[in-house]
Amino acid sequence: MEILIGLITIIAVGYYIMKGYSATGILLTAGMFLLLASVILGHQVIPADKSTGSAYLDVVEYVKDLLLKRGGGLGMLIMILCGFAAYMSHIGANDMVVKLAAHPLQYIKSPYFLMIIAYFLTCLMSFAVTSATGLGVLLMATIYPIMVNMGISRGAAAAICASPAAIILSPTSGDVVLAAEIVKVPLTKFAFSYTLPVSIIAIISIAISHFFWQKYLDKREGFVPEPIEMEVKEIKTKVPTFYAILPFTPIIGVLVFNGQIAPKLDIITIIILCLVLTAILDFIRTFDAQKMYADLTITYKGMADAFSSVVILLVAAGTFAQGLSTIGFISSLIHSVQALGSGSAVMMIMLALITALAAIVTGSGNAPFYAFIELIPRLATHMGINPAYLTIPMLQASNIGRSLSPVSGVIVAVSGMAEISPFALVKRVSVPMVVGLLSILISTQLLVAA
Repeated sequence: MEILIGLITIIAVGYYIMKGYSATGILLTAGMFLLLASVILGHQVIPADKSTGSAYLDVVEYVKDLLLKRGGGLGMLIMILCGFAAYMSHIGANDMVVKLAAHPLQYIKSPYFLMIIAYFLTCLMSFAVTSATGLGVLLMATIYPIMVNMGISRGAAAAICASPAAIILSPTSGDVVLAAEIVKVPLTKFAFSYTLPVSIIAIISIAISHFFWQKYLDKREGFVPEPIEMEVKEIKTKVPTFYAILPFTPIIGVLVFNGQIAPKLDIITIIILCLVLTAILDFIRTFDAQKMYADLTITYKGMADAFSSVVILLVAAGTFAQGLSTIGFISSLIHSVQALGSGSAVMMIMLALITALAAIVTGSGNAPFYAFIELIPRLATHMGINPAYLTIPMLQASNIGRSLSPVSGVIVAVSGMAEISPFALVKRVSVPMVVGLLSILISTQLLVAA
């Protein structure tokens, strides 16, 4: 009964998000429904010492407690990360990163070799531009024309532009920070010891599969690589070249202020330091204090946007996860998986596939990951599994699933700019993404202890 109620609710959540309903509203509604159902079935929503005295009011009390918790340390971290990213885009630092990375591609003569080099460069650009759709649009305006001009088909070039956000590299990505917080592993260890090796293997696997799959599809469609005349649209930015390093300063700060090279600093402190240094540099360049302060307001607006989109989504996802747990869905799922044998590997694969499928259906990488990541501590504790072992495949599968969704923002934007069907673009990225997911599952099994 618990699994049935949970599955029906999960299917309903996926259906309504796919229909265009707010992911936050749907997850919060589903979570509160599950919590109310738990009360009706006689389950306890929050510990007795924190109860309001009414089991039904405890549902609202839980949402309040979660809002305080998520809006505090973790929520502030996500907000300031998003604010910093918005600031980097506004002052032109992100544009300079893309401009510098795109320039060398014009000198590579082999079309398919160029395609692979372009893919590796676009993956590096994801350090600076964390938005999948934003990165896709930037790449379509810069690297896409270069690839087409070199004789790469529009479909293959668009597939490269839609692919880099499928694998998370940045240790200061909001998803990585959230995952490290949830599994209670230091950010540097989680990012560099666990996530990065798996990500590198996945990127190499995707690059190789892109080479053969795009070549196969081009041949099947009768496309012959032949350079054509096409104007390359360059990004206009007036900032100095060294501004390209500014989006990477939080990563440098995490590595430097680790307690060994320099005093250990919290990542929020590091980002504040990076913001101050960037503002000072920008002031020295322009000698315009009014402009400097006006530019900094973009950071605050970015933080507000992150609260309304990401932090509130975390609260909704946490409520949904608590509802699934309270009603007994989690314990029933654990028993079912354990009955299959090889519980840890089966659970890892199952969670990754469920997350990927949810991302494909909803077109969102965040909503499925945020919904299921809250389950990891409970699953790991009950099954005696390393939580990072379960989390890393989910983390990457959510982004891979988004890249396979014809309704995701990045696919819609890139396919529209390339003037091809979203389904044609999904076909172009399908094999590389599946290969990437398989490599993630295998490398996690080999590199991360269960």
